[in-house]
Amino acid sequence: MQNTGVSRRTFAQTIAAGAALASIPRIALAAATKRVSSTGLVRLSANENPYGPSLKAMNAMTEALQAAPRYPDELTEALCADVAKFHNVSCDEVLLGDGSSDILRLVASAYGGAGKKLVMADPTFEAIGHYAQTNGTEVVKVPLDAAFAHDLDKMRSADIVYICNPNNPTGTITPKARIREFIAAVPQSTTVLVDEAYHHYANSADYESVMPLVMTTPNLIVARTFSKIYAMAGVRAGYCVAKKSVINKLSATQQWDAMNVVALAGARASLADSEHVITGRRHNDETKKWLVAQMKAAGYEVLPSETNFVMIDVRREVKPLIGSIREHGVHVGRLFPAMPHHLRVTIGRPEEMARFVDAFKASMA
Repeated sequence: MQNTGVSRRTFAQTIAAGAALASIPRIALAAATKRVSSTGLVRLSANENPYGPSLKAMNAMTEALQAAPRYPDELTEALCADVAKFHNVSCDEVLLGDGSSDILRLVASAYGGAGKKLVMADPTFEAIGHYAQTNGTEVVKVPLDAAFAHDLDKMRSADIVYICNPNNPTGTITPKARIREFIAAVPQSTTVLVDEAYHHYANSADYESVMPLVMTTPNLIVARTFSKIYAMAGVRAGYCVAKKSVINKLSATQQWDAMNVVALAGARASLADSEHVITGRRHNDETKKWLVAQMKAAGYEVLPSETNFVMIDVRREVKPLIGSIREHGVHVGRLFPAMPHHLRVTIGRPEEMARFVDAFKASMA
């Protein structure tokens, strides 16, 4: 028998430690996070939620460690049922994934390949383009239009169309009417994947989820993640909703048990905690508004953002600036070649954004 190095006593101690963590008041956890961020590197580079999962999710994930010896079959069925109920679909129209990036990979695999073409915006979230290229799919990048929305009129001819809305890295949206018209107009032989990772942060009246269209659109796939508003980026949990035939095709190449028991338990608790979503949106909106005002007062334009990050036009090559800001202890977004003068910054806690503003001004000087 293989020696895992974990005794019954060690495992029990791990469970006890996790239970103790879950019992720490939320304010204490927040204070601990604040102390770390004020003394070390401020991470504003990956569009993460700095406030962490809800306390209900933290407790659920800690308790889920007790199920570590078991395969996650029952929890998988339970989360699938929860997601289906949440979106008013059936469970066989839901596919869970190891983060929504797992969904993107499966779509590239199932509908791409040699002789196939994927069309995506430039810039947008790059993952599906990477996955598609590895299996021989032709990847065509279409520049965003003047309003930094997807130029859908130039994205019609493809086997797969990827639409990230709200878009990463710009934070902008493509108006709901244009997306509806596009989905209705493309042939059913074209698979349309709409990535709604930042759905919960969008406030614009010109934005809407296309999730309801799935039931009447056989070639539409809508992906969601627990990484952003639910703050589970490090746990990895996501899903998509589509017609049963599409779900079957995607799941045919997915690994078994794609989500572990901790991720499943945390996702279930997060989905049920609507108050955490409301609170997270409020924190993000307030801090983003403050940051935008600071940037505009300093003379810099910020793209209209419906996400938990912003794009700032720094009017110079951004790559040296990224390095300079990091030297001041703040890690911001990477260079996006299509927008070499724009800096992407995640919305962190107020004290983290204050450190960013100081670092930004010092670097620009």
